[in-house]
Amino acid sequence: MRPDPHLKWMVLGMVLAQLLACWLVRGLAWRWLLFWAYAFGGCVNHSLTLAIHDISHNTAFGTGHPAHNRWFAIFANLPLGVPYASSFKKYHVDHHRYLGGDGLDVDVPTRLEGWLFCTPARKLLWLALQPFFYSLRPLCVNPKAVTRMEVFNALAQLAANATIFTLWGLKPMVYLLASSLLGLGLHPISGHFVAEHYMFLQGHETYSYYGPLNCITFNVGYHVEHHDFPSIPSCNLPLVRKIAPEYYDHLPQHHSWVKVLWDFVSKDSLGPYARVKRVCKLAEDGL
Repeated sequence: MRPDPHLKWMVLGMVLAQLLACWLVRGLAWRWLLFWAYAFGGCVNHSLTLAIHDISHNTAFGTGHPAHNRWFAIFANLPLGVPYASSFKKYHVDHHRYLGGDGLDVDVPTRLEGWLFCTPARKLLWLALQPFFYSLRPLCVNPKAVTRMEVFNALAQLAANATIFTLWGLKPMVYLLASSLLGLGLHPISGHFVAEHYMFLQGHETYSYYGPLNCITFNVGYHVEHHDFPSIPSCNLPLVRKIAPEYYDHLPQHHSWVKVLWDFVSKDSLGPYARVKRVCKLAEDGL
């Protein structure tokens, strides 16, 4: 599959924008630093996680250059403040291969999450803490050996953090970490976490969203299309729908990620339990 020719430049622009923001927030009051971390940095860092998602499918340099894609994902990871890209790729393969697989797809919340976060207030807290659950759940549900790329990812992140701290002090590091925690938590863009696979309607496991936020999220809203053709770069997913509207236009779809979050919190029928869970047979190593 031909790579996205613009992806690498968009990622470079966002990384440089966050570096510039680090320089600008050095003298900001803490309240304004947190405001900009939510309003600006949260959008950029969340978008970078979705760029890493796209890169995990080898869309930056093509399937013929997997190492280039892996190292570029580590570069895209730098403004996030914590190593993420290499671990994400390791588990995201299972999400596509074993969607909803018990003990295999770590995107599915645990029984403890479903039991504990079952009231509106608790579900709101669960949404705010999404970065922690997404980080810790794989270690509990499907722990895997640490890979060499994960070690490189961690070392590169530590070097970047140390450089920023040495040059500009504590506030830029707090800004980057707050951007990740706030942007991936209770944030309008985070509606896609819930919109993609939670069962808003019985019998429908995956949903698309075709609204304007796709412009800053690498078309992650085209989620049915993405699961049908995971190797197609995100920039071409709207074309998939345009070419084959008879396969997509009739399906249930979301029109607002903010409404998704509201419905998730307010409706008793929705919560961490509202996911399809299935027993999957492990594929052979050769597949």
